[in-house]
Amino acid sequence: MKRVYTSIESFCGAGGLGLGLHEAGFKIGAAFDLNEPAVLTYQNNLSEKAFVADATKLSGDYLMGYTGIKRGELDIFAGGPPCQGFSKQKRGAHLGDDERNKLVLEFVRLVKELEPKFFLMENVAMLGQKRGVFFIEALKEELKDYVLYPHIYNSADYGLAQTRERFIIVGKHKKITAPFVIPQPTVEVWKTVGEVLKELPEPPEDHRIEHPDIANHQRANVSAMNIKRFSFVPQGGGWRDIPMEFRLECHKNADTSKGGWPDVYGRLKWDGQASTITGGFDSYTRGRYGHPLQNRPLTPREAALLQGFPIDFRFSGNRHEVRHQIGNAVPPLLAKAIGSEILRTLMIEDGDILDSHEVKQGILEVAAAQQ
Repeated sequence: MKRVYTSIESFCGAGGLGLGLHEAGFKIGAAFDLNEPAVLTYQNNLSEKAFVADATKLSGDYLMGYTGIKRGELDIFAGGPPCQGFSKQKRGAHLGDDERNKLVLEFVRLVKELEPKFFLMENVAMLGQKRGVFFIEALKEELKDYVLYPHIYNSADYGLAQTRERFIIVGKHKKITAPFVIPQPTVEVWKTVGEVLKELPEPPEDHRIEHPDIANHQRANVSAMNIKRFSFVPQGGGWRDIPMEFRLECHKNADTSKGGWPDVYGRLKWDGQASTITGGFDSYTRGRYGHPLQNRPLTPREAALLQGFPIDFRFSGNRHEVRHQIGNAVPPLLAKAIGSEILRTLMIEDGDILDSHEVKQGILEVAAAQQ
């Protein structure tokens, strides 16, 4: 019998990362976030082990007591703490040099207190570029017991119809001798928006009503004029395709040959991929979030499907809260791919698997046991 592999998740949000790690084979030992509606979503869909908590007031001792795991025994500690306060100008800077890195410091503190075998820290792709070099160096200084594996992942490579890029650092404790490798893409051909949305019926015409059979499938409240404007936009097009008489005032005198945020009033391509889904996906004015075939923005259900959430995953909260839970989530399929490689390393370390066939079979067995 393979042993149980356990995760603790910080800044868990609605559960995109947690769902992926669970599907990879990890048992959810604990998950916490300060956002109550997001935690409710997590509890209703994934685990009752999720709770509302402020990371600054939570100790490693509490989490170990909650899960019954001793220091050094936890398999993975994961999360996406905000770290906006790291600039490429700050050569030699430390994590504590900017107040905006406060939550990163709390994540680091909990890693030190828990001493997990692996940690996984997720953030925006920008941190994987020049700006992030100094962040990684500071992180190495803080967590000297870990080997870091930073990488920018394109979600489309892992089964999403979305080219969302995320910067993820996997940290492996130096006591783990088995190798970890950054997961290879799981698909050879990128999935399209049409493949993801083709089975969905249209949501009710009344924006106040959710589809009776499909959770969170509900129109945004859009003015008739904005619908009219959008009706002129072809797939892949944007505000420049709107006739002058119907354009916003700020677009009437804009130079159509350059600049001007081309994704505004953008319509998705049925046979293409969505760009990054953010919390503003229900508005034409915030990006390329127009349905490829219908004259409306994406519904929360459609955005969630493009993020890789299953169709029966229901988000709790008001419209604003649901939008941001979906937009802020780590795509579950990406989390699953990384989690599977971490689990593979742990199983090799335990001596449970030796070759590639055993790796695949062992991971399947562990994942099945956790369901």
